Amino acid sequence: MYFNLPSIGRMSSRTDDVLFGHATLLDELDRKVMVLLRDGRTLIGVLRSVDQFANLVLDRTTERIHVGKQFGDIYRGIFVVRGENVVVVGLIDEMREGTVGLQEVSVEEILEAQRQVQEARHQQEQLRVKAMKERGLTYTADLGPDDMY
Repeated sequence: MYFNLPSIGRMSSRTDDVLFGHATLLDELDRKVMVLLRDGRTLIGVLRSVDQFANLVLDRTTERIHVGKQFGDIYRGIFVVRGENVVVVGLIDEMREGTVGLQEVSVEEILEAQRQVQEARHQQEQLRVKAMKERGLTYTADLGPDDMY
């Protein structure tokens, strides 16, 4: 059942027909948001458009890569995200954004750190497979991000 809600509080005039009791991203249009994708990537940008399938259009988008307490941003521009790939969308508090205790590093540094972490995980996985094989067991690797959902 749809309700015609007046603009009260944070409710914007863009949400004239809102499905009562359901979350809406329409109030977040033209605001800075963080989007976590199924494959584990994190996008930060200005939400420009959203539809009933949660397809998103982000403007001035950066892909943020975290490794430990460091992060790096790769500029991506306008980004269209298919709704089935969205795990979570959150509003960025721009007043607190710089006080999260993370150190920003260059793109090259964060990509190298990410490569080293992935290489270490791969080596651990190889040791685990070898140990299981020596014990006569079959080992199936953990599910990757694409298989989780």
